[in-house]
Amino acid sequence: MISRKRLTQNLESEIDRFRQNHPRSWELFERARHSLLDGVPMNWMVRWAGGFPIFVREGAGAHFVDVDGHEYIDFCLGDTGSMTGHAPPAVVDAVARRVSQGTTFMLPTEDAIWVGEELQRRFGLKYWQMALTATDANRFSLRLARHLTGRSKILVFNWCYHGTVDEAFITLTSEGPRPRSGNLGPPVDPSVTTKVVEFNDVKALEEALAPRDVAAVLTEPVLTNIGIVHPQPGFHEALRSLTRETGTFLIIDETHTLCAGPGGYTRAHHLEPDFVTIGKAVAGGIPGAAYGFSEEVAAQWASRRVIDEADTGGIGGTLAGNALSLAAMRATLEHVWTTAAFDHADRMAERFLNGVQEGIERFHVPWNVTRLGGRVEYWFRPQPAQNGTEAWLAIDPELDRYMHLFSLNRGILMTPFHNMALMSPATSAADVDRHTAVFHEALSSLVEGDPD
Repeated sequence: MISRKRLTQNLESEIDRFRQNHPRSWELFERARHSLLDGVPMNWMVRWAGGFPIFVREGAGAHFVDVDGHEYIDFCLGDTGSMTGHAPPAVVDAVARRVSQGTTFMLPTEDAIWVGEELQRRFGLKYWQMALTATDANRFSLRLARHLTGRSKILVFNWCYHGTVDEAFITLTSEGPRPRSGNLGPPVDPSVTTKVVEFNDVKALEEALAPRDVAAVLTEPVLTNIGIVHPQPGFHEALRSLTRETGTFLIIDETHTLCAGPGGYTRAHHLEPDFVTIGKAVAGGIPGAAYGFSEEVAAQWASRRVIDEADTGGIGGTLAGNALSLAAMRATLEHVWTTAAFDHADRMAERFLNGVQEGIERFHVPWNVTRLGGRVEYWFRPQPAQNGTEAWLAIDPELDRYMHLFSLNRGILMTPFHNMALMSPATSAADVDRHTAVFHEALSSLVEGDPD
């Protein structure tokens, strides 16, 4: 089993090693603290295992190089934003052409039509609109759902993640629904706007929807940000049936679950949502997002739309649907996220999972590893979690930090905040095998006695 004494001692050694090996990143971090809050352009970047972030010089494919000259295998990939791999040539070429021809006009380009038709083909929803982030796509979909139903509440699943959507920062506690810890300055207590139940709990879902005051259920088809939590058999069928029975829209957020295939989990498992939202990887790392909806939703919207008020609807933004984002989206969908690319990512993810599973079995640690398409995650509990609370209860901050930092000091970047690895079209078997070796080495450093 894991030795907590070794863990504490080894973590201090890894922190020292990281600081000694990254003098230039430390220098830039110290300089940045005079102009950037906490020395980073976005505050969540402070949560890297070494105590300060690596500053990046350049990246290509599944690798990047930092300012100290260290090369890394990147299994984080911008937490899905660079799931295409860094600087995919087709996107680079398309973006370069578009930049030379103008980036934003507040008018459509032909690329917009191509992207809309392709998203329609992949996800099966008739109509599409563009945004810059998945957060906005979710926000705009929720506004439409409330507008069309006349209902004020939404429903999410415990420990979900949908970007910075205010209504989604809610969790279940022994005292009932409460704002998530760390939720800064919520405009209202989210329990006023939101109902929350556990993923896979059909009975709780039925009870929450019964009053018919919920405009929409917003969910990932598989939870991903608290660990990969798969739906139980029959869950999605029950979710769709209950939302239809109660006149509640179903919004599927495919931003992370796009890794399940060309049309995300929706296409792979024949789901029938009213809305689909997607962002991050859809534009090859360039800010871009989209939300699609059914013909029925479009018809309801058209019957209530007032053209003269289109610019004051609380939906959109001056740069939404800009020419640059759409050029990047078209290149990504046409040339990067092909069926062959998803098949390759799946093979690499299965290889990654097998390597981790071998380590778990060899060193007899009570962990599990699970996969969703090209996304793999190991978690500090014997069996995969059935809901967000089970996953959350297994969080071990010290062990989590050690596993991340041990990998980082050996040239492997995992996704911060949890132990997730993402495969890109450029990820190689050698990249995966290197992680397997380092993972086994990390376990060997923590386990008492001879594992064999």
